[in-house]
Amino acid sequence: MKIIILILLFFAICSTSFAQKNNLQPGGFYFGKAPVGSHVFFGDRPLQTTDDNRFLIGFDRDADLQQQLTLINEDNQETILSLELKPRSYKIERIAGISKKMMNPSAEDLIRIGQEATQVSKARQFVTSLPGVSERFIWPLKGRISGVYGSQRIFNGEPRRPHYGIDIAAPRGTPVIAPAGGIVRLAHSGMFFSGKTLVIDHGLGLSSSFLHLNKLLVTEGQQVQQGEKIALVGASGRVTGPHLDWRINWLEQRLDPALWVPLHQ
Repeated sequence: MKIIILILLFFAICSTSFAQKNNLQPGGFYFGKAPVGSHVFFGDRPLQTTDDNRFLIGFDRDADLQQQLTLINEDNQETILSLELKPRSYKIERIAGISKKMMNPSAEDLIRIGQEATQVSKARQFVTSLPGVSERFIWPLKGRISGVYGSQRIFNGEPRRPHYGIDIAAPRGTPVIAPAGGIVRLAHSGMFFSGKTLVIDHGLGLSSSFLHLNKLLVTEGQQVQQGEKIALVGASGRVTGPHLDWRINWLEQRLDPALWVPLHQ
């Protein structure tokens, strides 16, 4: 039996005590709580739940505005939750001064880039019960916002992929802190595009990435606490100046970090 219901009628089993408030828009996320004994699916993907049946899903930059979750109870009955995302628009950002090597990688560099992309993807695929995901996130760095999530980037006059993080400008060597607790899944000393790079697993498939660093202060497998120093701001990789590029992923879905923290730093 299938039962189709709307989100407003579903609050009794999808209320949440997580610190973050749900944000239903592309780049946003949804925390829910399933009935005891139920299995939750997002498309064909079964979702990891906490001990008290809470779960998380995230929405990519260009996610469809109509989303659905499926819950299957102990009697094999399906309940479908319909989620409607609010549309959003994105800025155009023009960036000049990128080197020719970074704009047009060689065949050898392209092999390296592919290998590094695989490393980052693997680091973001952990689905754990770590408690960091339930914390109220804090800014990893205070500074001028020099780039925003979702913006269409034009490098040296050439349109490129959208930006999937938030850029925070700061002097080289400025400390970067963990926005929430977790485990370091990747600590790379120098990637082609992102330079010195960290990925921290917060739990339930949620991860933070920190790009263009000058120095890493943590190692892979290390557990970190919210507010702990993890790195120093740098200008490594494809950049025009020192800053932190902070990104948040739910598995392969790229989320907007600005939706996880207070509006003002």
